Amino acid sequence: MPVHMLVVGAGAIGAFYASRLALVSGTSVSVICRSNYKAVKANGFQITSPQYGDYTFTPANTFANPDEARKSGIQWDYIVVSTKALPDVSDDSTILEGLVSDKTAIVLIQNGLGVEEPYTKRFPQAAICSAVTIATCAQPEHGRIKHNRWTRINSGPYQPHLDTGGTKTSDARVIEQNSAFIALLKEGGIKDAEAYTHAKLQLVRWHKIAINASMNPSSVLTLCSTNNTMASDTELQRHLIGVMTEILDTAPKILGQPMPKEFATPDQIIRSTQRNTSGSKPSMAIDWESGKRMEIEVIMGNPIRIARKRGFEMPRLQTLYALVRMAQEVRDKASQGSKL
Repeated sequence: MPVHMLVVGAGAIGAFYASRLALVSGTSVSVICRSNYKAVKANGFQITSPQYGDYTFTPANTFANPDEARKSGIQWDYIVVSTKALPDVSDDSTILEGLVSDKTAIVLIQNGLGVEEPYTKRFPQAAICSAVTIATCAQPEHGRIKHNRWTRINSGPYQPHLDTGGTKTSDARVIEQNSAFIALLKEGGIKDAEAYTHAKLQLVRWHKIAINASMNPSSVLTLCSTNNTMASDTELQRHLIGVMTEILDTAPKILGQPMPKEFATPDQIIRSTQRNTSGSKPSMAIDWESGKRMEIEVIMGNPIRIARKRGFEMPRLQTLYALVRMAQEVRDKASQGSKL
């Protein structure tokens, strides 16, 4: 029997990983597209990559919306969600209604903390796999995916009950499905794919949050500065390191485990960013310049609320959160007023 996969939100990241998974014998990969539906339906995805070369990925099925996927009657083994996480705008777990069966594993390749919660509430019996990736992919045109570098992805079973209590009988199943997903990625040529435990994966999320929650809002507040520009400014360096240190000091207290020694320190992250001369900007800056909603809640708001629930405060992060959230509200109100 083939392994049936459905990728929800087949933008740059989702389409790139789908294209690698589709190369695995016995794996059938379908996608739900949004704005790029017509182009993908007609010609598939055109992938360009210095690592994997140029090739075309034609999904087994290209759906215009969740209803089409439901009407297909396919029983999905994996549903990979790679949409932008905007809980203050919409609950994307509703997209999966009628698509999740008892055997389905939901894989969340999304930025931020707390992205799993809507899915665990809506599908309490489903296996949830939480994934973090560092991959530089872009979709400059509908259906054309440009992969530049990095293909690192880590995935772990989402088992929050382990943070404060014991195991459950369902743990073995989600661990097995998570490991199988990573094995498929490896077979598809993603060498830097690794299965983590729940705790280590959440530490990875916190580590990535330390980078995103310091760089992203700081760029927006400095008129969309590049990563390199911020990391090269003496005073802004101090600020970025201070925010990252605050987050990385708080995470182990919440999860009850120390940050792995192999994880980069704030100083190492700054030095690495200084070597990045590509002119790249954080995703929030790109969204701000495009007039789009930013991933403020999952990158900043949720970490603050999770920490506060455990009795910890992160004042540096809270300041950034308050300022950027207000900036977005003021911008959106001004934009709405100009349309009246």
